[in-house]
Amino acid sequence: MSDQKSGVAVHGRLIPFPASISPEARASLERQVNDDGVPLNALYAMPLPDDHAGWMTIKAAADGQYAAAVKALAGILRASVETVRTDDATIHIATPETVLKPDCAYLDFHGGALVVGGGEACKAQARMHADQHGAVCYGVDYRMPPEHPYPAALDDALAAYRYVLERHAPSRIVVGGRSAGGNLAAAMLLRGRDEGMPMPAGMILLSPQVDLTESGDSFQVNQMVDVVLPGSLMRNNQLYAGGADLSHPYLSPLFGDLTGFPPTFLQSGTRDLFLSNAVRMHRALRRADVDAELHVFEAMPHGGFQGNTPEDRDLAAEVSRFADARWP
Repeated sequence: MSDQKSGVAVHGRLIPFPASISPEARASLERQVNDDGVPLNALYAMPLPDDHAGWMTIKAAADGQYAAAVKALAGILRASVETVRTDDATIHIATPETVLKPDCAYLDFHGGALVVGGGEACKAQARMHADQHGAVCYGVDYRMPPEHPYPAALDDALAAYRYVLERHAPSRIVVGGRSAGGNLAAAMLLRGRDEGMPMPAGMILLSPQVDLTESGDSFQVNQMVDVVLPGSLMRNNQLYAGGADLSHPYLSPLFGDLTGFPPTFLQSGTRDLFLSNAVRMHRALRRADVDAELHVFEAMPHGGFQGNTPEDRDLAAEVSRFADARWP
């Protein structure tokens, strides 16, 4: 009999919401579980990768939820927005009421598990970033599966970066993305560098989906603990990849050569399913001699506490500080 042990046995137990976070953050966690403590999002199963009709149903439902969220932002967002196309890429260009950083640009890639989050949600997010930073924000409404699998989204990301480079110096561009958007931001810079494009002044990766193989420790440890993302997105990843190797750096930038990358801000939380992604990406960047910051927030699930909590405001302030330091 082998003496090798396979892991740690954790019997059924309730993981309490900690007293170490703000009351607002605790209330956010409480809203996202049933009376039995099971995360609400755990009730939803993703279709198989080849069930395109099922994915279109998921996308339609998500679009409805995003539409309601965008409607709630009416009267809050101040930036104006126009939409342009370059090659096959759609870009929402948001301009703040008062431009505090002339000639500077924020190139943003939205989240949504590589499948949803475009359209009006992407446009609203561009306006939010423009308001936050006082700089023009280019929100990339990249194509997504099942209609457009890889490399469509990455092609759109490169086209958008070229568009921004034609209008702003690289030293005045910050690239950012949350979750799936973090994947595209990093993958875009890998491919852009390989194609001879200059690096921007900085990159912001918020709970980035940089490992589509889901090989990190937190994919097991934080499973069902993350109330926002309680389980695997492997079906999404396979749908997005369209048969390509999930470990390829353009799909999982964690595994790429990160030499020459710009200063990078990474964020996650102790309850984030993607915590290992941020931790490992930070170490990979440091091994490549890249100036990288890692910010891990107490008990924060994937994407933040999704409300006006002190922790969310703290994160926003840190992001603004980092961007301000990158822009001359």
